[in-house]
Amino acid sequence: MPDPVPLLIVGAGPYGLAMSAYARRHGIAHVIAGRPMDFWASQMPRPLYLRSGCDWHLDPFDEDTIEAYLEAKNLTPAAAVPLSRDVYLDYCDWFQRRKDIRVTPKFVRELNASGGPAPCFQAVFDGGETLAARSVVVALGFGYFPHVPDAYASLFPARRLRHACEVVDFSGLRGRRVLIIGGRQSAFEWAACIREQGAEAVFLSYRHPTPAFVPSDSSWVNPLVDAIAANPGWYQRIALEEKEQVARRLWTEGRLKLEPWLAPRIAGETVRLFPGSQVVGCRELPCGALDVQLDTGAALRVDQVILATGYKVDIARVPFLARGTLLRRLETRDGFPVLDAYFESSVPGLYFTSLCATQDGGPFFAFTVGARASAVVIGSAVRNIATRAGSAAKVSEPVA
Repeated sequence: MPDPVPLLIVGAGPYGLAMSAYARRHGIAHVIAGRPMDFWASQMPRPLYLRSGCDWHLDPFDEDTIEAYLEAKNLTPAAAVPLSRDVYLDYCDWFQRRKDIRVTPKFVRELNASGGPAPCFQAVFDGGETLAARSVVVALGFGYFPHVPDAYASLFPARRLRHACEVVDFSGLRGRRVLIIGGRQSAFEWAACIREQGAEAVFLSYRHPTPAFVPSDSSWVNPLVDAIAANPGWYQRIALEEKEQVARRLWTEGRLKLEPWLAPRIAGETVRLFPGSQVVGCRELPCGALDVQLDTGAALRVDQVILATGYKVDIARVPFLARGTLLRRLETRDGFPVLDAYFESSVPGLYFTSLCATQDGGPFFAFTVGARASAVVIGSAVRNIATRAGSAAKVSEPVA
């Protein structure tokens, strides 16, 4: 039986690619499994624009940055911002090629671990192949965690209700009437995309006032994330009051504001806003349309309902953990894995990053800005393990 590879990275989105780049630079033999940038490519609409600027790049070594990519393309940041989804995907592809990251295009079906002082993980891929690894980094994004509140799931006919990540091709909504439940950036951007595809009407219902169309300021985030890379556990050690201040500021910039370039895209009579409202009733009419009642007394006739209700981590929803033995051994809190300063879980050698790390690592890890910092923090821990095992050798080839 072949020796275990020192590191398996599950997920090939921004966090997985950054982790692989760190591992390659430091000679940590590893396999990165998944489909590169799959969630971004398949569950985000093509007309989407990023709120982040060029400083939220992936490179733990600050070399192959978004600005370097734009320079290679003879573009300036001023001309490229706001970054489109397609430009960002092209940057990630360029980054992957620059770092010679060789992704194994397979999905992990089951993940198990043996006990003892030197744990070993066994991953079973969709095709039945297996791989043994000393350490595993679970670099999942949002794909397993769309939040569908129970109240809405029971209120609407299932075939008429979709989470926003399930509706990214808007051509089928041409001439239709669409209700979007949610009132933050994604809700308004979906509304703009649907309007631009020729929908008859787009309604937005949300419980809070309409956010302001003003630029968000994320310049303060990078120094905090860099501090985590330089001093693992920094965020976990600060006082609760300081954590709350950080969360409030991030909420203010990300949730209480809408990007100004979005305002003209929802202008006109097609998009109607219902701030301070909540859906309280729905009945399907004989003609097939839905008669939706709001608590403000408004009645809306719609054909499709889209939930822009965000994402909520519940680690039990990750299939390869639920099928294996790890879930029973994993300490969790409110659906999140409990993590230490190095993002290591209660199962030695098993690390979590990206959205799964936001509870203990900090809210920044729900955004791409955290990718390079977590790569440094987790990578330093894995390097120590690999060095002790005497296996920090040549980078492994992808699984055949």
